[in-house]
Amino acid sequence: MSKYYRGKRSRNLYDPGAVKPFKLSRSKLDSFINCPRCFYVDRRLGVGQPPGFPFNLNSAVDHLLKKEFDEYRALRQPHPLMQEAGVDAVPAMHEKLEQWRTNFAGVQVHHEPTNLLITGAIDDLWVTAGDEHIVVDYKATSKDTPVNLNAAWQDGYKRQMEIYQWLVRGNGLTVSNTGYFVYCNGKKSTPRFDQRLDFDISVIPYVGDDAWVDDCIKDAYECLVSDEVPEANDDCDFCTYQQALHDVL
Repeated sequence: MSKYYRGKRSRNLYDPGAVKPFKLSRSKLDSFINCPRCFYVDRRLGVGQPPGFPFNLNSAVDHLLKKEFDEYRALRQPHPLMQEAGVDAVPAMHEKLEQWRTNFAGVQVHHEPTNLLITGAIDDLWVTAGDEHIVVDYKATSKDTPVNLNAAWQDGYKRQMEIYQWLVRGNGLTVSNTGYFVYCNGKKSTPRFDQRLDFDISVIPYVGDDAWVDDCIKDAYECLVSDEVPEANDDCDFCTYQQALHDVL
């Protein structure tokens, strides 16, 4: 056995006999949507997919945007980006906002029918004069064309927004169906780097529908409580790799 082997992970694995609510993050719920087998092997058996590389530049953009919007939150005034986009709202003041924006804490809802604790960390929350809350997500990229939400892989962004809306509603707030993506596009056309990266920033509305979330949680629960590993997913790269490795060995 390799000296680098550290054994199966044992933290936060689902136990069908447990009484304590089981924490299931928004990203793990999306993992179930993408591949029930990988989801089951991760949450029941402790073998997760290899982690991706951290997006440190994206994290820096998120952090700086939060600081900037917080300045206008303290002033109870709209950010200029909101005004330019015609959003009649201001950054929301809420006693739990810092928790809701913190990874591994986030917004939490106990889904009583399944005893699952669904969590997700939002980027921001705006509020209208009528006390309707708007879920906001920050995104960063660098491409030569204007940003939008038209690519098939961005369906995951839309599900993310809808789960966040479901979570905030589950905490008793009135939530607009329209959320916003503050999408930052790093410019490649500048003549020099000069130790800075400039961005075009778009505030893109998205009308969400979280009606599917409750059924999805129930389906994920049925997957977790089963004693049978789901069938491999032909559209999943990880399942394909595992099958190919099994065939070779």
